[in-house]
Amino acid sequence: MIAQLRVDDRLIHGQVALVWTKELDTPGIIVANDNAAANDMVQMTLKMATPTGKKLLIRSVQDAITVFNNPKASGMRIFALTNSVQDALAIAKAVPDIGGINVANVGRFAENAKEATQLSPTLMLTDSELAALKELATLDVPVFSQVVPSNAKTAISSLLKNHD
Repeated sequence: MIAQLRVDDRLIHGQVALVWTKELDTPGIIVANDNAAANDMVQMTLKMATPTGKKLLIRSVQDAITVFNNPKASGMRIFALTNSVQDALAIAKAVPDIGGINVANVGRFAENAKEATQLSPTLMLTDSELAALKELATLDVPVFSQVVPSNAKTAISSLLKNHD
């Protein structure tokens, strides 16, 4: 079971490594990202950022979906990370057992961030990401934004109200 699917353009970083892994109490992290799965340098960086004692799998989005749907994974609590709303939508449509989707940090470092729609200080979405987020919000899974556990969860539907 995916305890949480987090959308974070930085994938594994301090908040994820030090705060979220403890909060979610999962034995490992699965990064679902096509670029990371194909790039040895990115893989090395993600491995270095992974907390000691936590397992890390780096897979393409499609391979990650296969892992999530494997019967062996049904009894495991998994913390899943991706860096795009579109990839989160693909996972959510293909994987039935997700505790929640946390759209936390998207677009702040993108080249086109100035043209993006800003939903919050940490969410700056292109038109295609905004469309994917709207679809994600219609699925039967909690979709929220929460940068760190001490922040309140903000329902994505409330952030989208002014952007129809």
